[in-house]
Amino acid sequence: MDGNGRWAQRRSLPRTAGHRAAETAVIDVIEAARAAGVEWLSLYAFSTENWNRPGTEVEFLMRLVRRVVRKHAPLLLARGIRCRFLGVADPRIPRELAQDFDDLAALTADNRGMTLTVAFDHGGRRDIVEAARSLIRSGTPADEVTERIFADHLPFPDTPDVDLVIRTSGEQRISNFMLWQVAYAEWIFPEALWPDFRAPDFLACLHTYRHRDRRFGGVPARTNGDPS
Repeated sequence: MDGNGRWAQRRSLPRTAGHRAAETAVIDVIEAARAAGVEWLSLYAFSTENWNRPGTEVEFLMRLVRRVVRKHAPLLLARGIRCRFLGVADPRIPRELAQDFDDLAALTADNRGMTLTVAFDHGGRRDIVEAARSLIRSGTPADEVTERIFADHLPFPDTPDVDLVIRTSGEQRISNFMLWQVAYAEWIFPEALWPDFRAPDFLACLHTYRHRDRRFGGVPARTNGDPS
């Protein structure tokens, strides 16, 4: 969800105004994804690198996220959405916010609609390192390590591989997001800044994705005897 700061700067507003405006886009996309039949939606809200931002901005984000979580918990529960939080390992996260994350996850744990994963204090490299440490602690012999066994040691191992990554604002980089799970993801880079991103934009990305030819390193099936 990229472009909050630039959205604010273009309006001669403080960066915090862009973060505040992002709330509407978050709820709009969640509702659109659920209505479209998306079963797994992940939102990259705060990376391990975002701790390098000015302290005042980080503090604002922590307060904002806490307000958004508490405000929309009833809606998420009513929509049958299961909520999970990927990351949340840094001790700098306010204790009250971490508790709100735990409370929302517990509140929605029995929901069987869409699973919403919020990546907060998330880093793909850290997840891979932690999985390797977990494997070592488990005593798994090196010759027995497979991709499937390794993936079982990642956070939330029931999460399927990512099919589609949408990065708003036109930036074209991974930014340490779910590095293992995006190995064969399709990527779309809409120009819209995140606070301007709405359901029609999201659905347009889904439409583009559905028309992609996903071969996973293979070749197209032969057509009318043509092997090309």
